[in-house]
Order: sequence, then C-alpha cells, then structure tokens
Amino acid sequence: MKKFIETLKNIWKIEDLRQRILITLLFVAIYRFGSFVVLPGINPAMLDKLQSQTQGGLMSLLDMFSGGAFSNASIFALGIMPYISASIVMQLLAVAVPYFQKMQREGESGRKKIMTYTRYLTVAILLFQAPSYLINLKMQAGAALASGISWSVFVFPATIILAAGSMFILWLGERITDKGIGNGISLIIMIGIIARLPQAFIQEVGSRFTAITGGGLVMFLVEIIILYAVVCASIVLVQGVRKIPVQYAKRLVGNQQVGGARQYIPLKLFAANVMPIIFAQALMFIPLAFVQYAAPENANWFVRSLLNHHSWTYNVIFAILIIAFTYFYTAITLNPTQMAEDMKRNNGFIPGIKPGKPTADYIDTIMSRITLPGSLFIAFIAVMPAFASLLNVQDAFSQFFGGTSLLILVGVVLDTLQQIESHLLMRHYDGLLNSGRIHGRGGVTAY
Repeated sequence: MKKFIETLKNIWKIEDLRQRILITLLFVAIYRFGSFVVLPGINPAMLDKLQSQTQGGLMSLLDMFSGGAFSNASIFALGIMPYISASIVMQLLAVAVPYFQKMQREGESGRKKIMTYTRYLTVAILLFQAPSYLINLKMQAGAALASGISWSVFVFPATIILAAGSMFILWLGERITDKGIGNGISLIIMIGIIARLPQAFIQEVGSRFTAITGGGLVMFLVEIIILYAVVCASIVLVQGVRKIPVQYAKRLVGNQQVGGARQYIPLKLFAANVMPIIFAQALMFIPLAFVQYAAPENANWFVRSLLNHHSWTYNVIFAILIIAFTYFYTAITLNPTQMAEDMKRNNGFIPGIKPGKPTADYIDTIMSRITLPGSLFIAFIAVMPAFASLLNVQDAFSQFFGGTSLLILVGVVLDTLQQIESHLLMRHYDGLLNSGRIHGRGGVTAY
C-alpha cells in the first residue's frame, strides 16, 4: 500500500504526465456523457422494449461495446466499432492489394494516406449501419418518436447524427492518443465495456442470494475464483511468453540438438493476439443482421441457435472460426520468406539450417506448431462466457469471464500501465512494480 501511495505521488509530481491523465479523464467523461444524450425526437422513457432486447443474445454484445449507448438510443449508439471494422478491412487490403502494400511501405506519409482511406470507409459503413439501427429502433420502440414526426422524415437527420456521433468518438480517441496517455481508441472501447461492470456485478450478487439461481455466498466465491483464473490466463495470453530458446524451437520440429551460443529467431508468440476473435465475432454477427430485424421467432432452430451466444452450436462454430482465423492472420502478418531474407541480409542464421528457402520452411514449420496451441488457448478464452452461463451466471456478468471484452480490458490496462511506467522511468522514478517491467500487447521475440 505504501508503494502504491508513493507511486501516485510520483505521478502527480510529473507535470506532463499529470496533464495527460487529466486530459484523458476529461475526454472519457465527455464520451460517457454523450452515451446518455438521446437522439432528438426520441422519448427515453419509452425505450423499455429496446433495452430488454439488449439484455441477452448478440444484441447484448453490441450494447456492451457501445457502453450502453445502443440501448439508450444515444447519439453515440453505433460507437467506435464501425471504425474498427474499417481498420480491419484496410489491414487486409494492405496485405492482399499491391497498391496498399506500396502505400504501407511509404512510411509516415503512407500511414496518413491509409488513415484517410480508413476514415472514408468508416463513413461509408456508418451510412449503412445507421439506417439499420433506426429500422430496429422503429420496430422495438416506434412509439418513442415524438408525435407529429414521421419516421420517413426522422431517418435522414438521425442517420447524420449517428454518423457524426461515431466520428466524434473517433476524434476523442485520437485526441487521447495525442494529448492523453495514449491508446485512445482502445481506451474508449475499454471504458464502454467496463461501464457495464458495476451494474452487472450488482445484479449477479443479488441473483445469487435469491431463489432464481441460488447458491448463495459459496457459488459467488466460486465465480470470483474462476474469474480470477481466467483473468490471469488472459494476462499470459496478452503478454505472451517472453523467450523461446532455439533448442526448444528445434525440438518442436523434431530437428537435431543445437550447440553453441543462443541465436535469434524472428518469431512472435500469439502473433494474432485478439484479432481472430474480432474477425470471428464479425462473421457471427451476420445472422443477426439478416434475422434480428425481421422475425427471429419464425427462424429454424439452427438460425435461432446462432443468435444465442450461449448455445453449443454458436460456440463450436465460433471456436472453429477463431482457430482458422488465427492461422490466417498469422500467415498474412508473418512472412517466413521475408524473415529468412532479412536474416541473411543481416548475416544472421539458424545453426544447422541452410540460409534461404530451408530457413523459410523451417520458420514456417515452427510457426505452424506454435500457432496451434495458441489458437486453442484463444478459442478457450473466447467461449468461457458460455461455460459461465452453465453455472447460472447472469448474462451481463458472464461477458467478463472471457471473450473479446476480457482480452480488450486486460490488454488496454496493461498498455496504459506501461505508458505510465515509461513516464516514471524516464524521470528516474521507480516503476509500478517492485521488480520487472510491465509488458503490453506488443509482439514477443523468440530467442
């Protein structure tokens, strides 16, 4: 406790760090305030059906990532996710399309061009998603629109407001990155997720001491222990194993033992990080887009199971997609041939392996074998909310037992602490830990 208080005093002594933290808190407060500003013409007292719709299923995930703005019919209802989707598309184009590959190699100027294209694509996505959101709003809370205003007239200005709200969130995130403590977009997503935690926690505590779920204090303590274990596993996943000896890497591929000094291998553990879950989650939202706005109760059992993120059908398909996307994302981000060429150009080598194609094949084989346990681990963390529901955990609270939300929370917290620790160490203050350093979501090099 004394160490913690001393660290807070050191943080307050550093004027630049103090200003960055205060600016970050200001922008976060603006974001949370906007989440409760309802669209003009909508009566917030008549949104009960919309809010009940977001209590379970995939809609609850959408509401979580928006920090509750989705169920509030807020000007920030679409959140930052359209920008995330656009960023993923641009990232894939930068790998598959030569024009964007060349742009990516242009350094800072290329990065600015890609960012410009990403913003344009975000606006295009918003102009599609905003009317879809308004159609659902009309079906769930049509009476909430003020009398004298028709939905046909309301859609156009509401679409502009929703799109402007999401772009304003993007602007806030960029300002946090430039003027605050960094990682602005990720921090906004984290704030949106964690805003639901107090209410979910209170509901879970209340349910454990009622006849609905039962179990009392013992089951609640079991939940907390399981949650603690999952959080620790997520920290390991986000930070990764820091070093892999060459000897272990060779045993992975069944090669001979290596002698002599340790050598560098340009590999990363958990190179895909949380991206496979985001890709898989985006695909799992497709049935929602086609069915949710129509009549989901009339769909067949398979479609209905895909709309329930606690069903076995949903989670099996979800896990398979995560494993597949882990291999896919690792393949497009790590190029063994380029690695082998870079090693040869810098006079590096792997003992016992010839330079060139044999080295590339060797690295590719190692990555394939390392990716398998990593993909299984990511898939297990992703489907943990479904296992939590088997223990009668409330739907809102179960989302914090794994999945994208938990990995984002852990990753952003570690990145933020790393930023603060860097400011402390630069000014010759002690870091946040008594020993060692905090490691964020950066790649891990194998040795």
